Amino acid sequence: MPEPRLNQRFAIVGTFVHSSNEQSLLTLQDHCLGVANGKIIFLQKWDEDLLTLLQEHNILPESVIYLKERQFLIPGFVDTHIHASQYPNCGKGLDEGLLSWLHKYTFPVEAKFADLEFATETYSKVISRVIKNGTTTACYYATIDTDATLRLCDIVDKAGQRAVVGKVNMDQNSPDFYKEETTQSFQNTIRYVNEVINREYQLVKPCITPRFAISCCMDLMKQLGQLARSHHLHVQTHICETRDECTMVQKLYPESKSYTDVYEQAGLLTKKTVLAHGIYLSKEERETIKKRRSGISHCPNSNLSIRSGLLDVKGCFEDDIAVGLGTDISGGYSPSIMDAMRTAISTSNTIAMQRGPSYTPLDYKDVFRMATLGGARVLDMDDIIGNFEVGKEFDALVIDPKAAGSVIDVFENDSIEDVIQKFVFLGDDRNILKVFVAGRDLSEKSCVEPLNIS
Repeated sequence: MPEPRLNQRFAIVGTFVHSSNEQSLLTLQDHCLGVANGKIIFLQKWDEDLLTLLQEHNILPESVIYLKERQFLIPGFVDTHIHASQYPNCGKGLDEGLLSWLHKYTFPVEAKFADLEFATETYSKVISRVIKNGTTTACYYATIDTDATLRLCDIVDKAGQRAVVGKVNMDQNSPDFYKEETTQSFQNTIRYVNEVINREYQLVKPCITPRFAISCCMDLMKQLGQLARSHHLHVQTHICETRDECTMVQKLYPESKSYTDVYEQAGLLTKKTVLAHGIYLSKEERETIKKRRSGISHCPNSNLSIRSGLLDVKGCFEDDIAVGLGTDISGGYSPSIMDAMRTAISTSNTIAMQRGPSYTPLDYKDVFRMATLGGARVLDMDDIIGNFEVGKEFDALVIDPKAAGSVIDVFENDSIEDVIQKFVFLGDDRNILKVFVAGRDLSEKSCVEPLNIS
């Protein structure tokens, strides 16, 4: 279990970078942020009278972290769509389109997780990797195996990461070696949800996870929708990822007006629903998603790697739909949200080249917000995490653009905004010195240890 956070008070002095609903990027230099019991208790400009500020909040001077010049603090990254069980396939098997790719590569590797030893080893590796890359909150797909999914929850909890974790449901159009019977699938999901609730994890929540409309019958999806609503649970699934997928869903559910309408009829669309991809959503479908306050996970690496298509994120923004970023490993080959940020810009630039000068693509500020506050909104957690507002939990990353091994070169005339932009386009895990989740320092040094970060 994570170490207790009670009575832990500390402060950080330096430069803070975050987003608000109104501004994609806010830079606060010469500020001090205070943390108590894992939550932000103040963020304000400081002067020579720092000691008085600390005394007002019962923070000892030796519990202050001073960031060095050019270092800065950002909110932790939020990965809104990641298949932890596909991690063994990262960086390989990208020669097929979605539906054939699932049967050739994905289902066989996911079936291996019935072996708890394999599951433990693999899940431990992927959790370690994504935390190292700055993901403080993740929305995980596991597999159809209940015990292995519970093992994933244990590993995430022990690592101290914030997460929603789903046991996958599949009862049709799936291989015999990786498929459930409808009643069994639902009963195992009830067992999974109850077990996660009973374990009383601090930061790990269960998530209802019908893989997608092709692999789940309507009866199963309706039962899952009811379970999600009765327990106020998150829901995650896929939608409109490829044209072939959309055509198949239309054939399977001819009584539904659209792919989105399938989930609407099943009662799966809520403000806690994460819809991965959404590339081929119609205007009417986006209106339904907006009405239900569901969010979209944009997975640009995956969309390009298995040639699914290009999501018009700006169009979603115009329709007032929350959009976060997802790595979607192993359709996406990188477990880093920083890769997702860059690939999202490349995707948007491609759309701009197709549509002409009237289309304004995403910039580094847009994707920074998507990776932090935007992802929190998609997960219906923006009242808890996503930026440095007082009262929110302290999920954050200490960034050093000049860290050992960094590929970023910083010049004397570079402004703080220049350095942030360079980090977005060039940074990697070497630039992430510390990872905080709910005030707990997941690196080796205690978060309350006084230090000048080097």
